Amino acid sequence: MIYIPVLGALASASGTILEKTVLKKRKINVGLYQTAIFLAMVIFMLPFLYFFWKLDPVAFELKNLLILALVILLSVAANLLTYFSMKWEKINNLEPAKVLEPLFVVFLAVLFSFLISEELFERNLKIIIPAFIAGAALIFSHVKKHHLNFNKYVLAAIFGSLLFALELVTSRLILDYYSPLLFYLIRCFGIFLITFLIFRPKLTSLNKRVNLEIFITGALWVFFRIFVYYGYTHLGVIFTTLLMMLSPIFVYFFAHKFLKEKLEWRNIIASIIIVACVVYATVF
Repeated sequence: MIYIPVLGALASASGTILEKTVLKKRKINVGLYQTAIFLAMVIFMLPFLYFFWKLDPVAFELKNLLILALVILLSVAANLLTYFSMKWEKINNLEPAKVLEPLFVVFLAVLFSFLISEELFERNLKIIIPAFIAGAALIFSHVKKHHLNFNKYVLAAIFGSLLFALELVTSRLILDYYSPLLFYLIRCFGIFLITFLIFRPKLTSLNKRVNLEIFITGALWVFFRIFVYYGYTHLGVIFTTLLMMLSPIFVYFFAHKFLKEKLEWRNIIASIIIVACVVYATVF
């Protein structure tokens, strides 16, 4: 089961690179892209719903419906911020901000373990300490000429990561009432519907090639999130999150290989430190 989050990290990295390609090279605005990709994810998941169906009646309690609504609203805002930053900034410059997401998840999971439930959100100093070290590495990776290089796109990515982390930790409160596929399908449909009502994009303006690229990207994100949800319920939130921190390593490599983005020494050092933290937390 440990390999499942690692496969999720690989799917995340692949999805990030394809997403950057579509947003940047195909010249699609953020509202249209967000609407199209979440519609694609819903369509991709529908045929599998028959085989992976689970819905506990407890999910219909008012408290749990409100939590679900909060998850969807957080996801709408997080995705808009992330797509805005990805459209206008290089992957390698954004990835350290994106890597803050698992760090935020760890901190929020620890906080929720005190405020809500230790059973759902485990506490482990062996994981918290490496998370602090990984966070310091991320800050270091952004230092240029003795100052922090934060522009509006990087800041948007950071706030997007924070909202994604809050959404993920909040999702754990009700995740046991659904199958991972059904929960993600409901989440994606909610995001699609809200985004469509806000932007009213012309989905028919996309050509067949772009539609195919969006569909493949959406499928990769489906695999990623289902792996994450599976890890949360079977391996624990913090342990799964640390394994997912391998995703940026794949992103650095793919961006260098396929997008010809320069791999800076700060990214390399930060990646080494992150891998070391993951290894320490999982082995020792």
